Order: sequence, then structure tokens, then C-alpha cells
Amino acid sequence: MGVVIFAVHPVEPQGTTAISPHATAVIVIPARYDSSRLPGKPLAQISGRPMIEHVYRRAVLASGAASVLVATDDKRIQEAVLTFGGNVQLTEPHHRNGMERLAEVATGLSCDLVVNVQGDEPLLDPSTIEIALKPFSQDSSLCMSSLRTPLAKATQINDRNIVKVVVDQNDFALYFSRSPIPGQHELHGSKYTSKVNKHVGLYVYRRDFLVRLAGMPPTPLEESEQLEQLRALEYGYRIKVLETSHNPIGVDTPEDLERVRQIMITGAPQ
Repeated sequence: MGVVIFAVHPVEPQGTTAISPHATAVIVIPARYDSSRLPGKPLAQISGRPMIEHVYRRAVLASGAASVLVATDDKRIQEAVLTFGGNVQLTEPHHRNGMERLAEVATGLSCDLVVNVQGDEPLLDPSTIEIALKPFSQDSSLCMSSLRTPLAKATQINDRNIVKVVVDQNDFALYFSRSPIPGQHELHGSKYTSKVNKHVGLYVYRRDFLVRLAGMPPTPLEESEQLEQLRALEYGYRIKVLETSHNPIGVDTPEDLERVRQIMITGAPQ
């Protein structure tokens, strides 16, 4: 297991509320250097700072967590995090997915909850972390939560890079898919369109559950859809998926990166 390196002066952005030291949640931001479409993206410069720093600083603003930690297998990212005063753990390089990397870090934590924040969302809204944490104080049996937001454009329903989710009446996930869900059909000659929800890839796990889930064999639907959260559903666990109005921008391509840079410069709405 990697060694956690804590900065002497952890980042606390000026004018923000410090994270409560009595909270039982730790925010972990997995960050990989390799990317097929945008190599080295955690270190991509946005307004004079690496992208991972923007994500970190926004995560620190969320209330309800004890600390923020970057998990990476790359020493260049490790050095960048230490340079801006963040906490970082160097992990093993062999992990097949982000959940396994997260679980490696979780085994060394003493918290109750682990929050998985994506390292490629520099416009992260800290309130989304708080929304995903809230149901754990209301349901002691809950193992895992995530978020959803209404699909921004009808044309996105066929985009396999946008994961869709359907939920039951109590906001528990029924299924996640890259395909269009729920199905749309004609009703009395007019188009009947059910509400389509985009899955927001922020997760909260009970720490022990995360470690156990990561150790379970991958499941057929998980491998078919290439969505690791389906492993939990296939083994019979429930995932609470809360709604948020925030529609995050993940940076996957040079075009995404330029869009985020322009938003930060102009303050234009996302």
C-alpha cells in the first residue's frame, strides 16, 4: 500500500469555511496521468494552476468532510499536489479502475465514509458533495450514494460517453447505462418523452463496503457497460442517487479543456 504524504500547510482557500475536524468522511480524488484523449490532464494548466489543484480547492470547500486527499500512481502528479500544499497518496500502478485505486487508499483510512470526486472536473460544485453525503445521516443501512441531473440536450441521449440512470420512487438506482434509458415511445401520435437523467460520477461509500466491493469479482453487466457501479447493483446492494441541478463538465478532450478555460476567464455559465 502506498504511503500517504501530508502537506505541512494543507490548502484552505482564503475566505472559505474550514472543513470540520469532527466529520467522518474523507474526500479522495483519484488522478491518473495516462489518458487516451488528453494525456497528463491532471496537470493541464487552467488560469495558471494545474487542473488537479482546481478540483482540490473546490473539494475543500465542501462541509461534512474531515480532509481531502489525491490518490495517484504518478510522481509528477504527486509533486504537483505537494507543491500547492495538498495531501497526496502514491498508489500501486496496476489497478483496473478507479474503484480499486480508491479502495487501496480506503484501507488506510479510519473514516466511516469515503467520497470519490473525479479529478477531471475543475468546475466541481462543493454543494454536490454535501448532497451526496446527506442520506447517510438518515439511513444507517445505506452503503453507497451518487448523483443525477436532467439531461441537458435531447441529442445527448444517444451519446455513449454520457451515462444515463433510472431510479425508483425512493431515488434508488434501477440501472445505469450508456444506451438510451428509459426507452421513449409514441403515445397517441405524439412523442412521449420520459425524463432522462444523466449520471453524475460522484460517489460516497461506507468505507468497509468500498473495500469489500472492490474485492468482489467483476460482474457481467459491469463488463458489458464498462460501468463499475453496476457491480454493486448486480450483487444486490442499493445505490441512492440524489438529484442536483449542477451539470458538471468533465475534461476528456482538448476541446473540453479549452471550454473550461474560457468559462474560468469569462465567468460564463456552464
